[in-house]
Amino acid sequence: MVGAALGSFAFLLLAPGLVAGALPWMITGWRGGRSPWPLKVLGFTLVVAGTLVLLSAFVRFVTEGSGTPAPVAPTRRLVVGGLYRYVRNPMYLAVLAIIVGQAIVLWRPILAGYAAVIALAFFAFVRGYEEPTLERTFGEEFVAYRGAVPGWWPRLHPWTPTDLDLDLDPGPVC
Repeated sequence: MVGAALGSFAFLLLAPGLVAGALPWMITGWRGGRSPWPLKVLGFTLVVAGTLVLLSAFVRFVTEGSGTPAPVAPTRRLVVGGLYRYVRNPMYLAVLAIIVGQAIVLWRPILAGYAAVIALAFFAFVRGYEEPTLERTFGEEFVAYRGAVPGWWPRLHPWTPTDLDLDLDPGPVC
């Protein structure tokens, strides 16, 4: 578990840290215009919520999946607990929330455009690599999960596996 935690931390700094931190900083220098205060509050809320979701998803990969989100050190078990009971891609959505939040706080439309490009890249990666890899690795478990939990728009109620879902364990509710 220590190796998975260290690997996840390194990947957190490398991938989301680059996409939602370093690159937006390179684009804006964290300088921006004056957004109206209600929008600034919304933007900060998106950044904080996205960060909390991202961190909880990384922890879940270590504790539930016994691995990392990095393709080079994947989980041993399919991660289906916590926020993954509502949506299959909370990490990607969290990164997008962080970037959109920054765009609002800094009042920089270029970051909204950057978020759109990143969203397309995430979608292409998930459809072209991640989902086929998960299906090959976890077979019917992933097929049942994919059929029950939406990829990009969260369910209103958490998914709970049933016997028809191959008895997947969603882990504790968080």
